[in-house]
Amino acid sequence: MMYHHYRPGYVEVITGCMFAGKTEELIRRIKVFEYAKKNVAVFKPTIDNRYSENQVISHAGSSTSSINVRDSHEIKDYLDEHPEVDVIAIDEIQFFDDDIVLLIDELAGKGLRVMCAGLDTNFRAEPFGVMPTLVTTAEFVTKLTAVCTVCGAPATRTQRLVNGKPAKYDDPTILVGAAESYEARCRHDHVIENKPTYPARKDTK
Repeated sequence: MMYHHYRPGYVEVITGCMFAGKTEELIRRIKVFEYAKKNVAVFKPTIDNRYSENQVISHAGSSTSSINVRDSHEIKDYLDEHPEVDVIAIDEIQFFDDDIVLLIDELAGKGLRVMCAGLDTNFRAEPFGVMPTLVTTAEFVTKLTAVCTVCGAPATRTQRLVNGKPAKYDDPTILVGAAESYEARCRHDHVIENKPTYPARKDTK
């Protein structure tokens, strides 16, 4: 099925740690297209229900209507039924299945503009889900920083807190929360209990 073409498609990625303003920036770009009378479809994963079931809402309180989907296939099904869509926006992209990368590539190839926002690293400061692939294949990447809650320096990492204490390296990757569970931290104030250290391999001699 052919999608509506309005200009050559491409992919934009907005990334960074928590509280860096990723969703706020995504919403700003969405509204720019809405002001231009473009048909924008906004998606978010069903796992992210922190503030609303049918809206993308930033920590700062900005919002826009959205469609909750379980995976990339539900996005594809929606777009097959709505060929009038010009622009696709996806929040919390790191929670999606690997097929989202193939779908985004297909959509951009068919002339749609795809905007994605999500965490570049998990609480371990390791690449999160599909984000590394999207960052390396997108035409445009915006990396935002927050402010370290400890020292005030630029924050690039997400500190996960469990009962007020730093999470352990082997804790589960996904635990959706807001201020009560996470903080923005700089490299030097980011703490992970039991994190592997260099060298990673044991001496075999």
